[in-house]
Amino acid sequence: MSEEVQVYDPIPDAPDPVDKSRMSLMGHLKELRLRLIWIVSGLVVGTILGMFVAEWVISFISLRLGVQLIAIGPFENISSFFRVSFTVGTGLAMPVIVYQSIAFIAPGLYPNERRNLLFLLPGILLLFLAGSSFALFVMLPVATGFLQKFMGTVIEANWTAREYINFVTRIVFWIGVFFETPLVIAFLARAGFVSGPKLLGWWRQAVVVTSVIAAMITPTIDPVNMAIAMLPLVVLYFMGVGLAYIVYRPRVPRDFSEE
Repeated sequence: MSEEVQVYDPIPDAPDPVDKSRMSLMGHLKELRLRLIWIVSGLVVGTILGMFVAEWVISFISLRLGVQLIAIGPFENISSFFRVSFTVGTGLAMPVIVYQSIAFIAPGLYPNERRNLLFLLPGILLLFLAGSSFALFVMLPVATGFLQKFMGTVIEANWTAREYINFVTRIVFWIGVFFETPLVIAFLARAGFVSGPKLLGWWRQAVVVTSVIAAMITPTIDPVNMAIAMLPLVVLYFMGVGLAYIVYRPRVPRDFSEE
């Protein structure tokens, strides 16, 4: 019987770059931990900054809308203060939250795509502030006016600080978040994940989704307030579609052999 001759190869096989690029479970957990540390740090710093303006914000959103708040619990003032501080802090930390979230769920981004994401961060903050301002100056006056007058001859509206602050911060925060839709769509289109024609073909589904979102964040049951919330969301989606037509680039498969 002939024995198999093993030939020594001084040049070992090069490691598969695709396998090398795959992150182990422990690597994913470490990456998640790092991203969460950045997000929590941003929230802590933002909340601390929010504490300096929380009292002014509470005074503004109550006196401007003609709402006299009452506290029926010993800790209601404190909880309202910290809720406003946290909401303001979350808004200030939104660029950090968005960047770290996308960086974790899309580790295969090209270096230029990561740079584009960094350039979007100021716009993310500005759009969040624009959406919050829209909710504060347009939506809330209409909503609170409706709620105060509804059965006003029978029931006097005396709102507690906790319920009113929860009501305001929920609307302001989520409208601010959804105002970032055009930039998020533009980034995904630039990276080649979505295209203008594809998004335009989804417009019916988008309208249904925005109507559900508007119904969830609208504090009242009347169609006027729901329309006020839904109309800008639909407009923002189509703005994102327009940006997708402009900035879309087909995604080229990544060549690991050059890395």
